Order: sequence, then C-alpha cells, then structure tokens
Amino acid sequence: MRRGFTLARLMPPSPTARLFTAIATSILTLGFTHTASEALVSRSPEGINFEQKIHRDIDRFNYIAQFRIAQTSVETYINLGLQHVQQGQIEDAIAAFQQATLADPQSAPAHYNLGLALRQSGNLQAAANAFFQAIDADPLFATAYANLGAALLEGNNIDQAQDYLQYALNLEPEMGLAHYNMGLVHKQRGNLNQAIDAFEQAQEFSPNAPEPHYHLGQIYLQQGDKEEAMDAFEEAIALNSNYAEAHYSIGRLLYDQQDFSAALAAFRQATAADPYYPNAYYGAGLLLLRQGQEADGRSLLEYARTLFERQGNTRWVEQIDQLLAQ
Repeated sequence: MRRGFTLARLMPPSPTARLFTAIATSILTLGFTHTASEALVSRSPEGINFEQKIHRDIDRFNYIAQFRIAQTSVETYINLGLQHVQQGQIEDAIAAFQQATLADPQSAPAHYNLGLALRQSGNLQAAANAFFQAIDADPLFATAYANLGAALLEGNNIDQAQDYLQYALNLEPEMGLAHYNMGLVHKQRGNLNQAIDAFEQAQEFSPNAPEPHYHLGQIYLQQGDKEEAMDAFEEAIALNSNYAEAHYSIGRLLYDQQDFSAALAAFRQATAADPYYPNAYYGAGLLLLRQGQEADGRSLLEYARTLFERQGNTRWVEQIDQLLAQ
C-alpha cells in the first residue's frame, strides 16, 4: 500500500489526482485498504473517463461511510439494550433494540435481541415476528429458530413450534435449548417417551440448566415413578436453589408420603423462592388444615386464592372456594 502512494506521488499531482488522493486517504481512515488502492490507481494517466470514475468513487466512499456509521449505531444500540436488560429495564431495552433494527434492518442480532426482550415482556406475537426477522436476515441463525419455536409454543401454536425447533436442531444438533423446547412440545402432545428423550438430550448439551430435570420429574410423576421424580426435582434444585416449582413438587411428594413436617418445609422454601407462587401457599394451607390448624390453614388458602385470581386461574379459585365452604 505504501508503494502505491510512492508511485502515485512521482507524477505531478493534477486537481483530479488530488481529489482521488483525498478519497483514498479517507477510505484508508475507514479501514478499507482494497478500495483505497483502487482510488490511487485512478491517478494513472492511462485511466479513462476520469469524471465518471470520480463520481463512482465518491459514491462508493459515501456508501462505505454510511455503512460504517450504521454499523456503529447498531452496535451502540444493541449494547445499550443489553445494559437495560441487565438492569431489569425491559421496556427501555425494547426501545434500544428497536432503534438498532432501524439503524440496520438487516442486522440479525438486533432483531434477535429485540425478540428476546419482547418475549420477556410477554408480547409473544411481537417476539415471534422479531425472531422471524432475525432468521430472514440470517437463515443459518439456529438460536433464532429455537427461540421462535419457543415463542410459538408459549402461544400454543404447537405445530409451527415443532417445525422451527426441528430447523434449529438440523442446523445445530447439540443445542440444549432446542432439545428442551422440543421436549415441551412432546410433553404437551402426550408423547412422554419422546419428551423424556428430548429432555435427556437437553441435559447432556446444557448440563447447567435445571428445567429439563424438573420436567422429567413431572413426567415421572405422571408415570407413577415417585422415586425417579424426587431425584429429578432434587437435581433441579441442586442447579437452582430458588426453583420454586421444584420445591413445591417435592412438598407434594412428601405430603403424599405423610411426611408433613418435611412437606411444610418444602412449601415454605417454595414461597421463599417466589413469594407470588400460589401453589405453595395452597399446599401449605391444605397441610395445616389436615393437621387441625384451621385458622392458619384457611389464611394461607385465602392468600393462594387471591394469587390464583390475579393470574386468572378460575379452576383453582373454584377449588379453593369449595375447600373453604366445608
């Protein structure tokens, strides 16, 4: 590259040559050395149609400059969005990721991170659209396929969810996230053996994830294998001590075994992990009623009813009403 500068400067610089040198210097500043070489070669008197080449190189320079500015803006907005996510500011994160997609509509990471934030906010339709845009920008983006499948599954679109999860696994067969969500698909369809296989694959490829263990425990409960279920729930808690659903499930097993003291302790651990998890208060209230602690039991059941009602879970509300009416 330096040789190109030296050879070019041996000729008396005409106004046209000076313009090309300015273009080349600017392009080099941006880091595009190949394009800069082409601009310097244009100073040769053997070049033809200088005016057309000037305009062509100016257009190229402007495109490169705009591209670099756009890329900088995208990275800035994505990083800002990630900071908001870490701080729990999901709406601000969504706004930042949206700005990133506007700065570069073909940025797969911008659409993908927008999808994750929208999914976290509960806006599943918009999340699915964002993941689809990420895939459109990068058809080999396996994790985007997996998260699109997960969002569709949460939206109860099981058929499409399974299709996109399979696309993810075709691209990346060892993706634990895709195996886990495929397990949820099979579990929801009632294909328990296939669900077990998928969750075991998820355990293998994502050994630090507690969710596959928990859902395996749920399947073992359905199959009547309480010992395997207990082991699975305990493994989930070993990976995440604040797994409220796993603590509650252990409490249920202990309740069935009439180990009421240990069951109550498990329900209390569930409420400590998630103070707004109604099932744990329901289990504890039912246990206290059985032990003759009427006032405390009813109080817990009433609180569980309030939480279920806030969730819109009418089935559990009606069940508690029947208990309290006795």
